[in-house]
Amino acid sequence: MKDTLKPGIRYTHTYTVPDNKTVPALYPDAPELQEMPEVFATGFMVGFMEWACIKAIEPHLNWPEEMTVGTHVNLSHEAATPPGMTVKADVELIKVDGKRLVFTVEGHDGEDIIGRGTHERFIINRDKFSAKVKEKGLRARS
Repeated sequence: MKDTLKPGIRYTHTYTVPDNKTVPALYPDAPELQEMPEVFATGFMVGFMEWACIKAIEPHLNWPEEMTVGTHVNLSHEAATPPGMTVKADVELIKVDGKRLVFTVEGHDGEDIIGRGTHERFIINRDKFSAKVKEKGLRARS
């Protein structure tokens, strides 16, 4: 990580919600979800906020050798957003504790706050992490 990775880094990320990021699209093989309203799914909203945090700190890492993985999410989902609306995530890095990073996050859709909370990420070495995951997968198949 670079010396510039410090609390106070802010980033705003925008995204127009497509039809394939709604609740029915979250698990197309789940009949219960197919009956749900076509609004921005909580799972996709969480991913969108993770994406914003990644974008915020990417210039402050030795990318792509170093990257981050999500380790904790504490978010509310407060308002429904239909496809076609543009959502915005405002994130701020509030804590750097070794390789552990803590962010505040807040999402808006132009009319409502759609979600807010905190998100933690952990800095990894991509190659070492990938090797461990591969080994785990091989053990699970044996």
